[in-house]
Amino acid sequence: MLEKVISILFPVFAVVAAGFFVGKAFKPDMRHINRINIDLMVPCLVFTTLSVMPMGGQQNSLIVAAVLAVLLPGVLMFGIGNIMSLPFKTWGPPQMFRNSGNLAIPLFGYAFGVSAEAPAVLLFVVSVILHITVGMALLSNSEYRFNNVLKMPLLWAAMLALVFNFNGWTVWNPLNEGMTLVGNAAVPVMLISLGVQLTAIKWSGIRVGILSTVLSLVTGAISFTLIYFFIPLPSEHMRMMLLFAMLPPAVMNFLYAERFKVGADEVASMVLFGNGFTVLTLPLLLIAAFAWL
Repeated sequence: MLEKVISILFPVFAVVAAGFFVGKAFKPDMRHINRINIDLMVPCLVFTTLSVMPMGGQQNSLIVAAVLAVLLPGVLMFGIGNIMSLPFKTWGPPQMFRNSGNLAIPLFGYAFGVSAEAPAVLLFVVSVILHITVGMALLSNSEYRFNNVLKMPLLWAAMLALVFNFNGWTVWNPLNEGMTLVGNAAVPVMLISLGVQLTAIKWSGIRVGILSTVLSLVTGAISFTLIYFFIPLPSEHMRMMLLFAMLPPAVMNFLYAERFKVGADEVASMVLFGNGFTVLTLPLLLIAAFAWL
């Protein structure tokens, strides 16, 4: 079991480590690369994956499970925040919107094989759509405009993919091959970007990082328990949901916290330490997924 877990995690952590050392050595400005990734590479990945993904009862159940895995931690954090005097706009979104892109897509691919790649992208799309709609609404102020959501290429790629899927349409093969080639670059760039971002860790925020990580595991475990008992999923999808529900916060949480001025320094600590602690948490979660589900 240990050898299997290491073989799954090593490629992911190796690329993240490469990004970390590149970040330390060259201090690259990743903003433009990340923009190209989220506006070009990721939409290509989403379209080429979802447009041919078999749709049916299993996928519908997976979508419902993903929505619950995102929203339930927010409900839980509303109560926990009141008890512990933690401002919801700072602490709620990082518990809801987790690293379903940089970490989950490659992780699920290595853990569960090629068959998991399409469901992993579907989970990512659900999470991102909720983040740019519900998440931005939770942080809303005078800067929030729903029209900005409609300008995101990823949203249109997902909608167009579903139209092609439901109608049984196919893309001209050379064009599809080109989009696939671009989409295949998305995941490595995500991992390298995550490694570069980890160079920004400030040890003064470790207490916030530890508390956030503990809370994310607790809220994720409660959410997964409800999904396990009330939503019928095949075993592979259930294993994916265990990991999905307890992933660390997505980097986008920091970008939104900075934009809406809701404790950006604290959110940065939650994101960076949460992703850093996956060296400890992911092996345990993988062992649990394979041993108990």
